[in-house]
Amino acid sequence: MRSLSDFIENSQDKREVKRAIAVKMLLEGYTHVAIQSILGVSSGFISKWKKAFFTSGIEGLKLGYKGSQGFLTPQQRASIIEWLKIKDKWNVSELEYEIASKYGVVFESKQSYYDLFDAARISWKKTQAHNPKHDEELVAFKKKELCGLLEERRKEIESGKLVVFMVDECHLLWGDIFGYVWGKTSERISVPVVNARDKQTYFGGLDYKTKEFLIFPAKTANSETTVSFLEYLQSQRPGAKLLIVWDGASYHRSQHIRNYLDSLNHELETEQWLITCERFAPNAPEQNPVEDIWLQAKRLIREFYFFCHSFSVVKGLFELAIDCQIFDFPKLHEYGVFS
Repeated sequence: MRSLSDFIENSQDKREVKRAIAVKMLLEGYTHVAIQSILGVSSGFISKWKKAFFTSGIEGLKLGYKGSQGFLTPQQRASIIEWLKIKDKWNVSELEYEIASKYGVVFESKQSYYDLFDAARISWKKTQAHNPKHDEELVAFKKKELCGLLEERRKEIESGKLVVFMVDECHLLWGDIFGYVWGKTSERISVPVVNARDKQTYFGGLDYKTKEFLIFPAKTANSETTVSFLEYLQSQRPGAKLLIVWDGASYHRSQHIRNYLDSLNHELETEQWLITCERFAPNAPEQNPVEDIWLQAKRLIREFYFFCHSFSVVKGLFELAIDCQIFDFPKLHEYGVFS
């Protein structure tokens, strides 16, 4: 950047200055569109002089620049591939600069750089969220604690006197139907969606013994609708005590919920509480098998996206996939198995 600034200050040719300014702005984070608007140049102009600078430095921006060779020798290609393999992070601009500065080669097409990534077995991937507050030790401790609690009350669970529900909420959007489909390379696949933000909230409760899954639609997820859902679960298991295992959402911990539970349990011993609530470890949604059920249902609506011409159809397919079904996959047995 310092060399570019000096060149801009000292060059006597306006054409050279414009080239250098375009490159400097690009390196400072300006977009092609912004540079085009400010300098009155084309996107091709910006790309051309960026490549020239990466290849030959300041000399590449001067009048009379002749460009560079357009290929790598087999030995150079092998060296670049080995360099890619030992890195932890990659981007095309860095690869472009490495090749230009080391060998004086600038490819006309981005595909040549992509081919090098492919040869080094590096692929383009979607980044994934990682919560830095996730605590593996706490997750393991909480899992052990839940396993112990279920084993301690095993007889009640097996007799049906105590029903364990693992609970979670899902906010279904019309836009959830978007996914990967097969289509012609030259054509986009469009799906008619009036409002991708149309939303339906569902509460879901997995009976951990029977593996039956119950859903409860609501306008939103808050303390009032949570109470309505708990009352719904009680109506589905009349005469049984409930053990609810869920996450630490604010509306699960609200004073409204505390008051509701107190109204049910205040005169009873702990073991006789009509509803007992336990939490999974914080910041670890993968502990809850209900998350997998929601995902399974969303896969179905993505697979049959061509039916989803209205949000009511989306909801119908989603509910069809999960309503009162029996599920069985490995995560359902992480906390103990009941006959």
